Amino acid sequence: MAVPPRKGRLDPGGFASVPMGAGGSLRPDKRSNAGMKSLDTVIRLKRFQAEEKRRHFAQIDGMIADFDRMARDLDREILAEENRAGISDTTHFAYPTYARAAATRRDNLRRSADELKGQLDEARAALDAALDELKKVEALGERERGLEGVEVARPAGNRRARSTAALA
Repeated sequence: MAVPPRKGRLDPGGFASVPMGAGGSLRPDKRSNAGMKSLDTVIRLKRFQAEEKRRHFAQIDGMIADFDRMARDLDREILAEENRAGISDTTHFAYPTYARAAATRRDNLRRSADELKGQLDEARAALDAALDELKKVEALGERERGLEGVEVARPAGNRRARSTAALA
């Protein structure tokens, strides 16, 4: 049975051993950073949520742009059809059927784009709120990280205050 190598020693294969944490895991034992890990998780979650809101905003914005482009294309087709038929009066009995159908489609696209503009405003507000939350959480994280290097007074006897970085 092989004996595990000691800390800082080379194992028989010539590799340096890794200090083990509690329970034999390969992670170092950092119980003092438990709060930071949960804060980092919250920051990642807020970043993900903000990115989701940004994607949603961009998707709606892209749809509006597509609808506007399709409506302009239909305008050109309607004009070309009216010129081809020589009739531009929509109430005329011989007005081209294709031009009438294209105009209906164009009007529906414009109406849909207008509805999406309302959703775009809502998505912009949601994105702004998510970015504000992310900034708050990141500021809290920076403040927590700043406290890691601060000197901490120890209650035990004559020991001088040490920074947590010196203890590591």
